[in-house]
Amino acid sequence: MFTRRTFIAASGAALAAPSLARAAQIEPKFRPQSVTIAAAYAPNQILILPRAHFLYFVTEPRRALRYGVGVGKAGLEFTGKATIDVKKEWPTWRPTNEMIEREPRTYAKFKDNDYVQPGGPGNPLGARALYLFQNGRDTFYRIHGTTEPGSIGRSVSNGCIRMINDHVIDLYEKVPVGAPVTVL
Repeated sequence: MFTRRTFIAASGAALAAPSLARAAQIEPKFRPQSVTIAAAYAPNQILILPRAHFLYFVTEPRRALRYGVGVGKAGLEFTGKATIDVKKEWPTWRPTNEMIEREPRTYAKFKDNDYVQPGGPGNPLGARALYLFQNGRDTFYRIHGTTEPGSIGRSVSNGCIRMINDHVIDLYEKVPVGAPVTVL
């Protein structure tokens, strides 16, 4: 019999570990793991290989944490070098004007206004965001969490690098402001 006590206990358990259930939805190869990396990459550097859908955070010489990521659709991806100049917990979000123009129905609530979606569990940037800059200028590309765990291992975003929220929280704690990022 389903009682009030059972309902409260089940609800509490679901709220306590929702991201664990979502993280379990991804292929095992996209879960964080320690790997060997080329000696050319220094500690605290991020390397992203979009075609493989992996982000590497170099932890020590020749060692890195590898995370599975979702990346930009063809023609929308970021490539090159950048630095992490800003980090935010539960960031706010607004699509770029180009995104609104490309997909007016998807982003209709943002058209012809200054609305910014507040941070929180329903925000597309997820729990954390690392902002990519080049020469002190915001590129408008981010490494961020996602509300769509099924996008990990796929090329579906408007250019940003998506991670499972638990994974981006882990990365966020490790990455210093100023960390170099290379996207090949």
